Amino acid sequence: MIDLRELYQEVILDHNKHPRNRGKLDGATGQAEGHNPLCGDQVTVYVVKENGRVVEVRFEGHGCAISTASASMMTEAVKGKTIEEAEQLFRDFQSLVTTSGPANEDLGDLEVLGGVRDYPVRIKCATLPWHTLHAALQGEQTSVSTEK
Repeated sequence: MIDLRELYQEVILDHNKHPRNRGKLDGATGQAEGHNPLCGDQVTVYVVKENGRVVEVRFEGHGCAISTASASMMTEAVKGKTIEEAEQLFRDFQSLVTTSGPANEDLGDLEVLGGVRDYPVRIKCATLPWHTLHAALQGEQTSVSTEK
């Protein structure tokens, strides 16, 4: 029988080796850049918003396995959601990785990243894509940093 921790590692490694929705998105209606100066992770998140929905989302950049997997999983999770649903997912994910998780919310595959809360330095790796998505959804023009 496969250990749950092994399964989590497999999901993270799969998203790192085969990231979903990676690459520049022409025609993006929102875009933001993020940087984690401690480990060098860099990410750009592109979104296309139409009628209050995230109809397309992509990312590009480079980073550690946690950062890349988080960005990949994030794009899958928010695509098709309303802006408010995507923002709520951002808040729920923050709660997942910094506390014991959001109450009564099923975050699906994203829950595998909850283990980073046991490694405080890795929390910034997991949350960088999400903060960058939040900035892109809000139309913020400043660069996102994990050190602000």
